[in-house]
Amino acid sequence: MMINKIKAYAFAVFMISGLGALQPACAQSNEVMVDPVDYVNPLMGTDSKVSLSNGNTYPAIGLPWGMNFWTPQTGKNGNGWQYTYAADKIRGLKQTHQPSPWMNDYGQFSLMPISGKAVFDEEDRASWFSHKAEVSKPYYYSVYLADHDVTAEVTPTERAAMFRFSFSKTDSAFVVLDAFDRGSEVKIIPEKNMIVGYSSRYSRGKLKNFKNYFVIVFDKPFSNFATWADSTKYPNRTELAADHVGAIVGFSVRGKTDQVHAKVASSFISEEQALLNLKELANDSFDQIADKGRAVWNEKLGRLQVEGASVDQLQTFYSCLYRTLFFPNKLYEVDAKGKIVHYSPYNGEVLPGYMFAGTGFWDTFRALYPFLNLMYPSINKEMQEGLINDYKEGGFLPEWSSPGFADIMVGNNSASVVADAYIKGLRGYDIEKLYEALIHGANNEGPMSAVGRKGVEYYNSLGYVPYDVKINENAARTLEYAYDDFAIYQLAKALKKPKKEIELYAKRSQNYRNLFDKESNLMRGKNKDGSFQSPFNPLKWGDAFTEGNSWHYSWSVFHDVEGLIDLMGGEKVFVTMLDSVFNQSPAFDDSYYGGVIHEIREMQIANMGQYAHGNQPIQHMIYLYNYAGQPWKTQYWVREVMNRLYLATPDGYCGDEDNGQTSAWYVFSALGFYPVCPATDQYVLGAPLFKKVILRLENGKRFEIAAPQNNNENRYIKDALLDGKALDQNWISHQRILDGGQLLFQMDKTPNKTRGTNAKAYPFSFSSSN
Repeated sequence: MMINKIKAYAFAVFMISGLGALQPACAQSNEVMVDPVDYVNPLMGTDSKVSLSNGNTYPAIGLPWGMNFWTPQTGKNGNGWQYTYAADKIRGLKQTHQPSPWMNDYGQFSLMPISGKAVFDEEDRASWFSHKAEVSKPYYYSVYLADHDVTAEVTPTERAAMFRFSFSKTDSAFVVLDAFDRGSEVKIIPEKNMIVGYSSRYSRGKLKNFKNYFVIVFDKPFSNFATWADSTKYPNRTELAADHVGAIVGFSVRGKTDQVHAKVASSFISEEQALLNLKELANDSFDQIADKGRAVWNEKLGRLQVEGASVDQLQTFYSCLYRTLFFPNKLYEVDAKGKIVHYSPYNGEVLPGYMFAGTGFWDTFRALYPFLNLMYPSINKEMQEGLINDYKEGGFLPEWSSPGFADIMVGNNSASVVADAYIKGLRGYDIEKLYEALIHGANNEGPMSAVGRKGVEYYNSLGYVPYDVKINENAARTLEYAYDDFAIYQLAKALKKPKKEIELYAKRSQNYRNLFDKESNLMRGKNKDGSFQSPFNPLKWGDAFTEGNSWHYSWSVFHDVEGLIDLMGGEKVFVTMLDSVFNQSPAFDDSYYGGVIHEIREMQIANMGQYAHGNQPIQHMIYLYNYAGQPWKTQYWVREVMNRLYLATPDGYCGDEDNGQTSAWYVFSALGFYPVCPATDQYVLGAPLFKKVILRLENGKRFEIAAPQNNNENRYIKDALLDGKALDQNWISHQRILDGGQLLFQMDKTPNKTRGTNAKAYPFSFSSSN
């Protein structure tokens, strides 16, 4: 029985102050066996708020890339901070699809067990809880709701879940369904112990025919029931539709062992499809579903096998790895004929094929998608097929989907996501249609500023988006468009497109040069007439840049670091500029925002100067020392960031986790390399964190990363051997990893200032390859 396993396991675990969930003990005897999933703390990053993000996460209880997740809800209905570690009360166990508190949720509804009075208002039904009586695992969640003397548990499948409620002996046990506001409906079917209905709440875009249909089946008959709308309860009424409706069903229970079970499933297609999705639970018991969920997580997490690490490091690594396996989540379902179908958030129709939702490419093109291409390529193949349908149904590729187009952030980074997958070897989908989508997106403004390319006419004619034409964050757009053009150029070459077309995007990839200011040695907004913006403060956040300043964005030349080095005046000056990021004070100019946004505060308090790891634009910058002959500085700073800014605790991130990107940075960096430039096949070396990691690749090969001398002091690479032969390069190729073998690092506490210092060792740059 699953619950007995959990109770038994509790005797072999210890509590780390602040974790709030059972954490695995160090395997100090042969009797304690710990699986990868046991190291995961879903509460990592949940101690967050609007003014300061320590992750802005919630405990996502689900399966990898599942259509639905579940989370305890501490925030009020509609609050994007749906679970915060500092909260005292739980209002319900909520089905969620939320990628970020800033994006908020869609299609949500919740269940809440209560006892005594049949109250339903979210304030009245809320119960005090303690993290001491909370167990949070990726596949299982349990909490004791003190005000109602009931333990609530949930375990999920991809589109369904089972709940287990353990009440004290009473004839006044209830479960409250909340279908949320903005249009909802419930129908109670007493003879089937069933509730059906839908939620139509969403936060982003304008969605046609949007409903999340749900079905709930209990294993006990209702002793009484009611529906409710807003603040009014309707006893014995079985159906109700209004702005905000719900249901209350009552039970008579004989005590804690007389548990109430509820099977729950949902669908974005129909009530009938929700009933089909309920079949994912089959005839399994609660414990069997939890066992299966645990096995799924262990298989996915276990593809990266870590050895020679402290418990804290293992917890942090696997907790980060867990976060990389959620978004984008599946929006597709399987119909009665076994066909893959989806509700389209672009046109409101039900159509064949894959679709995913809930990710922002501005964040995730950098490391999350490259990580999928390395370790989980089959799921990204499905995602690429989903992108084809996005384009066919929406006319553009999304840059932020939640679940359809969301008008937030900048860039045209779908180009990177598409190109990197193909360059890394993914096949079996219509890449020509995706290439068509990239060309279309690169040369047109979309239906909103975050789709296609805002300012594209300026960019294509002038080579940059001007500062003075009322297009916000213009320098950031220019720099990202230039990299995106490089990604298109790479894909065009791979697909053997006409030479003229290839050359066009090669030329546009150099547009970053148009914003380089020799006076400051930094990137700077430029006016339509060719003059630079003035006055210019490189510490000013926003304005010409996106959630950062010039010191953050000036490194956003992923594809041509050598070209940037030349602009700055050579390697010595370039390294000095890199050093200056850390050597400065964390001063800032927040005048564009009219106040300190949380990203600024997170940089300020990290004590790393202008290095703002809590946001994405600068996360690759540490690796750029490899392009200028001083790789040991990369090795130093990578370890500093991993040691100081990540921990598997509620405050364990240093900013927004952002759909797996900040976690993917840690996972890659702990392995010893990072994809500085997606759409190439190279990973730039840092330094590994562990003594050994074995990558179990989908092609059946194994790639081992070994560093036997690794410890807290030995953070520098003395030598590197690839299958016994010296690896003098500061990079390793994707294909070489896929071929399997061993990368052996000899580590030392003293930097080796001769290895990797020759230009032949440097990673790819456009300037040196053409």
